[in-house]
Amino acid sequence: MLHSETSTEEAEETVATVEQGTQIVSLTETAAAKIRELQSEEPDGEASVLRIAVQGGGCSGFEYALGFDRGPQDGDHELSLHGVTVVVDPFSAPYLKGATIDFLSGLQESGFKIDNPNVVSACGCGSSFQVADGEDPGCASSGCGHAH
Repeated sequence: MLHSETSTEEAEETVATVEQGTQIVSLTETAAAKIRELQSEEPDGEASVLRIAVQGGGCSGFEYALGFDRGPQDGDHELSLHGVTVVVDPFSAPYLKGATIDFLSGLQESGFKIDNPNVVSACGCGSSFQVADGEDPGCASSGCGHAH
């Protein structure tokens, strides 16, 4: 009986995640604070928005690109998250739907981390990933070639 109660709770959590996943991408408050700090170090007008993109590359097929831009471009999805303006191009949006960006600062792991529910497999280096509809070129058995 306990198992079925757990399954029901898990199902309710899944539904909540799906309902929240309608937004293209979200930022944690920690990530937003770090982004605002980094934006303040850039020249005026050069870092008005955070651009998040998915591009072809890496040993698993796709890589994330995070960077500052002067503003949105035609067709971009524009979001305001914890005081940060985020833009996502139309190609990247489906691959990022429901993803959360966090900033970690620990001994084992530090930097921006993207938790993406669309990823079905990732390279061991964490720099590239594959989604369900993509091909899996796979990493070579000797490593993926990314700097670790």
